[in-house]
Amino acid sequence: MILNALAHTGLTQHMKCECFCLMNSISNYIAGAKAKAMINQSRENVARMVGGKAEDIIFTSGGTEANNLVLHTAVEHFRRSCRAAEQGEGHQNGSNGLPHIIASNVEHDSVKLVAEHLRRDGKADVTFVPVSKVTARVEVEDVIAEVRPNTCLISVMLANNETGVIMPVQEICQRVRSLNKQREQLRVLVHTDAAQALGKIRVDACELGVDYLTIVGHKFYAPRIGALYVNGPGTRTPLCPMLFGGGQERNFRPGTENTPMIAGLGKAAELVTSNLSEYESHMRSTKLYLEERLKAVFIDKIHFNNHYPGSDILPNTCNVSILGPTLQGWRVLSNCTRLLASVGAACHSDSGNRPSHILLSCGVPSEVAANALRLSVGRGTTKADVDAVVEDLRDTVRLLEGMD
Repeated sequence: MILNALAHTGLTQHMKCECFCLMNSISNYIAGAKAKAMINQSRENVARMVGGKAEDIIFTSGGTEANNLVLHTAVEHFRRSCRAAEQGEGHQNGSNGLPHIIASNVEHDSVKLVAEHLRRDGKADVTFVPVSKVTARVEVEDVIAEVRPNTCLISVMLANNETGVIMPVQEICQRVRSLNKQREQLRVLVHTDAAQALGKIRVDACELGVDYLTIVGHKFYAPRIGALYVNGPGTRTPLCPMLFGGGQERNFRPGTENTPMIAGLGKAAELVTSNLSEYESHMRSTKLYLEERLKAVFIDKIHFNNHYPGSDILPNTCNVSILGPTLQGWRVLSNCTRLLASVGAACHSDSGNRPSHILLSCGVPSEVAANALRLSVGRGTTKADVDAVVEDLRDTVRLLEGMD
């Protein structure tokens, strides 16, 4: 995957380690100038993919760092603003205490655990808004109802990584924009982790109205690197660095840039911009074929865990349970010979055999959630691939039921 993205940049002609070790973009020699040009082009490409400007893109090591950067920024900016207000004319800025963060209860751990860490250390108050058990979405009114005078950040993912349910981020931003016009206090910032949505559906940060948007490369066939969109970093929107060093990324994220990975990210972003409608159409039709084949083979034993009335779903994500007392997801997958999938988020693969808390939060019964399989189709997935996977599942189910 990485080499595929890099091949389009011409970088594979220069894959000698010594070449890339020398390519420091802040150096004046020729290789450094080439590295800088590659990074600048990648920044343009990534910005175009998310509907922003090149200066709005900060490269990071991945989505986890980007999400950490946003939450720590919100807390630090709140502290600085309150301190500045107190040093003014005695105006307390209406903050009354700790900074307050709102997030949904189905966020990725790189948001959820950061928020919990800040709360545990007494640095922030945190509210996790539960998603609806009818739509599996976080509802706009539920989010807005939790806003306080000291609320500094709302973080809601654009699409859930297990169910594929698309969240009403644009509507949340519209309501927050109205609230901010009425607030004398610090404005509420809005962040969305767009990791799961990029490369599958159209993502436009300006249209959404967010202040921050997290970008994760390997979710759209790029190297394992990330970026953060910030609407006017350091000017319109605060961004407080967590690292300090050589001044790269305008001091927002110092550290010598990983030029080949950034170049791969930029090329992958360019391909998304040019081919998104084709990618989306192929994944949607392939997923529908997968669901049809599963229904045809398993009939009344099949339960789709991400079919919710009124909710839009990513075109590539199928979360399904094959019902039966011996058909727990982990047991099915461990006996499959061709299918490569997970029972939930890959980062939860060490959580044992417990049902996904995401599915439980969405109202899926525990015995059904325990049997869940998260099946994702890709750009190159064919109907023949689907047929092979469904056959593999059928044979595995017969095996496990025969052992009962």
